[in-house]
Amino acid sequence: MFHRQIKSRFYHKVSNFFWPAIGWKRSVLYLLHRLGRLPGTPYSIACGFACGAAISFSPFVGFHFILGAIWAWIMRANILASAIGTAIGNPWTFPFIWVWIFHVGNLMGAGAAHTDISKLDFSALFGRLTEASLNGDIDGVIEISTPVLWPMLLGSLPTMVAVWLIFYFPLKNIVARYQHRRLQRRRKQKSSRAQ
Repeated sequence: MFHRQIKSRFYHKVSNFFWPAIGWKRSVLYLLHRLGRLPGTPYSIACGFACGAAISFSPFVGFHFILGAIWAWIMRANILASAIGTAIGNPWTFPFIWVWIFHVGNLMGAGAAHTDISKLDFSALFGRLTEASLNGDIDGVIEISTPVLWPMLLGSLPTMVAVWLIFYFPLKNIVARYQHRRLQRRRKQKSSRAQ
């Protein structure tokens, strides 16, 4: 009944993921409406989204949903909102996030003094890492990834705290206002039906 009459093709779905057909502004507005309609208090929704957004600034790319859900659960926040928040980390933002947390980690002293991201040969690094992974060489994987992973991990910690704060406070106010306006509309509709 509510399905599309013409199914969209796979390449349309992929291109829509990278560049929304409805546009970025409408995508963000849809996201805000979706967050406002989630069940829960403004605290739980904003905190959950902030947990998901903050965890996107960690180098653990395959585990953002799980880590965001655990963090939201610990803080008694909305777990679904944390899953939505992980959308902050996406193919458009990951390169910038990784460069940022790598530099922050180097500034914190995690990397070697001579480590510079412009001097790293990422194709060779990933080639060696893939070869070690396919051979099952765990020690090799750790040895190859440590010069990059350790600065990224250390640099992600203060960045995650800052990102959490940046998203939590404005979003809590936005969700509170949205829920208040929605409640007022419902009351007006009920009173008009009663008359």
